[in-house]
Amino acid sequence: MSFLDSLGTMFDLELALSLLVRALAALLCLTVHELCHGLAARYLGDPTAEYMGRISLNPLHHIDLFGLILLLTAGFGWAKPVPVDPRYFKNPKRGMAVTALAGPTSNFVLAILSAFLLQAMVRAELWRSMPGTWGMAFAAAMLWLNLGLGIFNLFPIPPLDGSKVLFSFLPDRVYFWILRHERYIMLVLFALVFFGALDGPLNALLRLALDGVCRLTGLAPDVFWTLIIGLYA
Repeated sequence: MSFLDSLGTMFDLELALSLLVRALAALLCLTVHELCHGLAARYLGDPTAEYMGRISLNPLHHIDLFGLILLLTAGFGWAKPVPVDPRYFKNPKRGMAVTALAGPTSNFVLAILSAFLLQAMVRAELWRSMPGTWGMAFAAAMLWLNLGLGIFNLFPIPPLDGSKVLFSFLPDRVYFWILRHERYIMLVLFALVFFGALDGPLNALLRLALDGVCRLTGLAPDVFWTLIIGLYA
């Protein structure tokens, strides 16, 4: 095999591993996000998600293809929303708000845990081996994607989770009208994503959140950015 053939094979392998690491991280953070929605709803008395098989760690039960592609490429996205019936809640608006917050909260917890894990890998000098380097890349992807998913879903635009929290302060008639029609209102979200209107505020919030996580965990930002740039370049 010629030198050029060997070089091409190496780059093909690196690209394949990069895509695999990014895909695994995306699937995991989306799955946990939706699972926590279902668990919160079930805890508050709504069995709908459980009946429909959504309280599961199987990514196939949760993944929306377009949202997954966005998460892989842009750092934010979504999965199929967990079905919730607010009639089961003692306080429907409060129950919806708590259920909505469970998803982003799980992502922020995973992001912090990923940062601690990455910092431990750095201290153990796992970057000296190829498996260790890819393990660090996975932890960096988990940190980045979970922060992105958590922040993006807190935007107060239906059907994102932040809208459930903000709209819980509206009068009941307006609130439930929005819930019934949010599948149509979400076209606004698609337009904002398509035209990049959310890119500026999302990236600014991401960098602020990342700085906070790095300070909390002692992780050097340069280490994180080196890994992320290598994954997404």
